[in-house]
Amino acid sequence: MKNILLTGGAGFIGSHLVKWLLNKYPYKVVNLDMLTYAGNLGNLQEVEQHPNYVFEKGDIGNAQLLDRIMEEHAITHVIHLAAESHVDRSIVDPLAFVQTNVLGTVQLLNACRRHWPAGTSDRLFYHVSTDEVYGSLPSAGYFVESTPYDPRSPYSASKAASDHFVRAYFHTYGLPVVLSNCSNNYGPYQFPEKLIPLMINNIKHGNPLPVYGQGLNIRDWLWVEDHCAAIDVILHGGKVGETYNIGGMNEWKNIDLVHLLCHTMDHKLGRKEGESAKLITYVKDRAGHDLRYAIDPGKLREHLGWSPSIDFETGLARTVDWYLDNEAWLEAVTSGAYLDYYQHQYAHR
Repeated sequence: MKNILLTGGAGFIGSHLVKWLLNKYPYKVVNLDMLTYAGNLGNLQEVEQHPNYVFEKGDIGNAQLLDRIMEEHAITHVIHLAAESHVDRSIVDPLAFVQTNVLGTVQLLNACRRHWPAGTSDRLFYHVSTDEVYGSLPSAGYFVESTPYDPRSPYSASKAASDHFVRAYFHTYGLPVVLSNCSNNYGPYQFPEKLIPLMINNIKHGNPLPVYGQGLNIRDWLWVEDHCAAIDVILHGGKVGETYNIGGMNEWKNIDLVHLLCHTMDHKLGRKEGESAKLITYVKDRAGHDLRYAIDPGKLREHLGWSPSIDFETGLARTVDWYLDNEAWLEAVTSGAYLDYYQHQYAHR
């Protein structure tokens, strides 16, 4: 039996993982989320009455809150997903990323040290990270677990720092930890500051589709539930102290992905082929924009038997269908503060 503290469980990946665990296991899942702009309890309506689910609103940087949760719920496992995760926002406000991603992670690590007996073999701190910590790849090659860190943005630097702290607590204090670094996720419930839901929303409303530079930057895309499946196998079979890279082996140039979305949306909306592509607007490139990310998930495949379950075109079609079928969700999260952010980010580029 596991009592899991899952941080950031109201966010995109976190909400999928909460539902994945509750639907598959008899574990108690405690979701700790601060409910900032990207956290949305509407993502979890189908499980909010589940007898093994508990929601706690709060900040991972609050040591007293963490102590209460660890004790009250007898937490045996932590899956740490809570993070500021958008590169553009990190460029505007780096300190917010240091506060959450670095200091918040250290507070969690300290809470585990306080509440877990030394030398325990039935506890685990699972730290979820990103491929962006490795920096930028040339046109060939892949990130592997031994690739040196070379973060290029305040976001990736903050995640790299948190990764280092997790490993340091393993080596210094013997805290049982495991880490994973994942490529770009996509799917339902993703906040529309990210590329795919941003483009879907703008295409739907006939708004410009802002593409940084010439759209030549390359990313590896993974269906969010395949990420949940990978976390599942690592949680249950990963070796303490190890890192596992999770990737879709599915590289796309940003501009090619936008064209694919335009084609898909034209078909779904009954528009003339090519109509949505006319909305593409090239904007000033992001500062320090990494050229290419690509993950080699061979270690995870060979050691734990994981591989992606669906092809990208199928997953993308499912994603488009979900956003078109859930207009109320999309409209709710794109009102208010989101409009201010969007105006600041793209209007004057």
